[in-house]
Amino acid sequence: MATHAYSPGYLALVEQARRNVREVGIPEYDAQRSGREHPVLVDVREDHEWSLGRLPGAMHLSKGVIERDIEKQFPDRATPIVCYCGGGYRSVLVCESLQRMGYRHVRSLKGGYRGWVDAGLPIETDATE
Repeated sequence: MATHAYSPGYLALVEQARRNVREVGIPEYDAQRSGREHPVLVDVREDHEWSLGRLPGAMHLSKGVIERDIEKQFPDRATPIVCYCGGGYRSVLVCESLQRMGYRHVRSLKGGYRGWVDAGLPIETDATE
């Protein structure tokens, strides 16, 4: 998988947002997903990333549309939501934005999709559904 060279301004923006956002580690989320009351999992990556593979049980609301569409999917702002992206940067920004919209139980998956794959955990693709 490709790694990205992030601009200093973007990294500063993410780090500033990270101070206001709760993150969940991959082992912790993996344990929660098998429980009865697991959080909703939202993939905030772009369409082409989603089509190549995603975490099991995820729904897709990309970073470009999530603020517009989240209330249709989850009108209850107390819904527990875990957002993830490729590496945990975009999802932090999304979580900060959702918190500003009043969502109280949003967390970002630390390490994102790449961390999940690197941990050897299963993914879904269009072929596996």
